[in-house]
Amino acid sequence: MKKHVLVAMALAMTLGMSAQNKNGDQQGNEKFSPEKFDAALQAFITSEAHLSAQEAAKFFPVYKEMQQKQRAVFDRQRRLVKQKPDDEESCKKAITEHDEKDIELKRIQQCYHKRFMELLPASKVYDILKAEECFHRRAMRNWGRRDNHEGQKPPRPYSPGKRPQK
Repeated sequence: MKKHVLVAMALAMTLGMSAQNKNGDQQGNEKFSPEKFDAALQAFITSEAHLSAQEAAKFFPVYKEMQQKQRAVFDRQRRLVKQKPDDEESCKKAITEHDEKDIELKRIQQCYHKRFMELLPASKVYDILKAEECFHRRAMRNWGRRDNHEGQKPPRPYSPGKRPQK
C-alpha cells in the first residue's frame, strides 16, 4: 500500500517540478514538460503491458481521470504541510488530515483499479501497475542523476521547521 502512495506522490511531485534550464541543449537540460512526461509514461506503459491500440484507447482516458483526482488530493495534502503548525493541537489536526488524504488516495486508486479491470483483464492491469511503478522509479532516479551530472549540488534535505531552499 505504501509503495503505491509513494509512487503516486512521486508522480505528483514530478509533474509539479521543472528542471532549471540554462542552455536548453538536448542532454536533458530542457525544462520539464508535463505533456512529454505523460507521453513517455503512456508509451512505456503501452509497451511494458503489451497493450493493443484498442486497449490503450479504452484505458488511458480513465487513467488520466484517476490522475486528475489524485492531483487534487495531492494539492490539498501539500497545502497541509507547507508550514508547521504552531501548537500541539494544530499539529495533531494536520497529521489527522494528512492521514485522511492518504486514505482518500487509496480509495481513489481502489475505485479506479476496479474500473480498469472492467475494461481490461486483471493480468493486463497488473502489468500496467508494475510498469507505472517502474517508470516513476526510473524517472526519479534519472532526475537525480541529471542534476548531479550537470555539476549542480543535489537539493539539501528538508529539515522539520525550516522551509526547503529553492
